[in-house]
Amino acid sequence: MVVLIDAHTHLGSFPLFNVELDVKGMLSIMNKYNISACIVFSLPNKVTLDAVEKYPRRIFGLVWVNPYEGEKAVSEVKKYIEDFGFKGIKLHPLLDAFLPDQDVVYPIMNLARKYDVPVLFHCGHPPWSLPWHFDNLADVYPDVKIILGHMGHGHIVYINGAIEVAKKHENIYLETSGMPMHAKIKEAVEIVGVDRVLYGSDMPFGHPAFEIEKVRVSGLSEDELELVLGKNALRLFKLKL
Repeated sequence: MVVLIDAHTHLGSFPLFNVELDVKGMLSIMNKYNISACIVFSLPNKVTLDAVEKYPRRIFGLVWVNPYEGEKAVSEVKKYIEDFGFKGIKLHPLLDAFLPDQDVVYPIMNLARKYDVPVLFHCGHPPWSLPWHFDNLADVYPDVKIILGHMGHGHIVYINGAIEVAKKHENIYLETSGMPMHAKIKEAVEIVGVDRVLYGSDMPFGHPAFEIEKVRVSGLSEDELELVLGKNALRLFKLKL
């Protein structure tokens, strides 16, 4: 049976989107859809930490920071990775209004390099999170693994841009949540490589009921599905289930 790892999930309440999810609800969804583990990032980070500590073999955290907060952000990353074993870093250029290739991001990227953990960025909304800025960032940090969350999201130009940028840089990975075109997942596997495409649902904004099926109907072989739906995330985030 395919090991399912959801590489993009959140906990909390989000009134703007009329969705909310607590850890009990997440575990219920995971059990229903045979998801072995979720990568979770929430604000505040304590929400993620509580879930990680309660379900250490099923919930794995990324520490979410705003790079404009300077030393506070640096300290937060250090604390959650060193003290609590978080598996990576989450940055959101759209919400926090920075470009991925601005030097304000460099202190966080330096920590990702130091700890050898991936950085997952929201990708796909102008003006802050378009794919081409990650091209520049990957040039500066070729040894840091960069995940483009949503692989360009809903606009075909941005989806194609994400695939093009990932093709150029072996340290860029594509994550599938919120990207509506199932055929683009197969295209990404063919152009970028099957080892650098990750399944995600974006819970509670998305749902495994359709996000898993989107990957399954994309035309991938069984071996490719195993990698995209789980094995790639196991390796990338160094998970021990």
